[in-house]
Amino acid sequence: MAGLDTGASGPGKNNKKCAWKFPWSSSKQYSGSPSSSSVAPALNGLQGDSSASRTSVSAIARAILLNRRRLRLDPDKKLYFLYEPGKQVSSAVKIKNVSRSHVAFKFQTTAPKSCFMRPPNGILPPNGQIIATVVKYVEQPERPNEKKAKEKFKIVSLAVKDGVEYTPELFEEQKEIVAVERILRVVFLDPQRASPEEVEKHQKRLAEAEAAQEARKKPQEEKAPRNMVEGLVIDEWKERREKYLAKQQVEQETQ
Repeated sequence: MAGLDTGASGPGKNNKKCAWKFPWSSSKQYSGSPSSSSVAPALNGLQGDSSASRTSVSAIARAILLNRRRLRLDPDKKLYFLYEPGKQVSSAVKIKNVSRSHVAFKFQTTAPKSCFMRPPNGILPPNGQIIATVVKYVEQPERPNEKKAKEKFKIVSLAVKDGVEYTPELFEEQKEIVAVERILRVVFLDPQRASPEEVEKHQKRLAEAEAAQEARKKPQEEKAPRNMVEGLVIDEWKERREKYLAKQQVEQETQ
C-alpha cells in the first residue's frame, strides 16, 4: 500500500476548512470535523436558541393574555358630557370585571388639571362592578359653535390576587403586565339639539353614579339601623352588669 496518502480524504487536506451549519443555530460557522470540540458549541447554540424560542413563545402568550379584556365598560368607547361652556359637567361609566381573577383598575387622563374621576382606581372581584363618575370642566370655545374636545381617558387593568389592597405603587411594580382596557373619547351632547331620550339616559346614569358615590362614602357601621346599634350596646351593658352582681354575691357568701 505504498504511496497511499492516509490524509487524502481527511478534513485537513490543503488546510481547507469545512463549514458545518445547523439549521436551528445562528449564523456562526464551525470548522473541522464534528468532533467533541465542535459539537459542544452547536449544542450550546441549540440550547440558547431553545431558550430564546421559549422566551418568544411566553412573550406571545403574555401578549395574548394582555389583549384579552378583563373589564367590560358601558359605554365602551365614548364618554358623554352635556355641552355647557364655562361649567363643570359630569359623565358616568360602568365598569365590570369579566375575568376569573381580582382586577385592579386605574383611570388616566391627558388633562389632569381639568378632569378627575371618582373613584380614580380600585379593585374589583370576579363579576364585581362599579359605576364611576368622570368630571370635566368645559372651557369657552375659541370660535363660535366649536365643540371639539382634545381630552382622552384611559383605563388600565392588572390581575391581582385575592386580598391584595390597592396602593399607588401597584401598577408601577408590575408595569410589564399592565393592560390597556380602553381609551375613551369625549363626546358632547348639545342640550338644545340632543334628543330627549339621550339626555334622559345621560341624566339617569349620572344619578346612578351619584347614588353609588354616596353609598361608598358611608362607613359600614352607619349602614346598620340606629336602634339595632343601641340595642347591641344596651344588651352588652346588661350582660356586664349581671356578671358584676353575680361576682359580688359570690364574694359576700364566701366572707
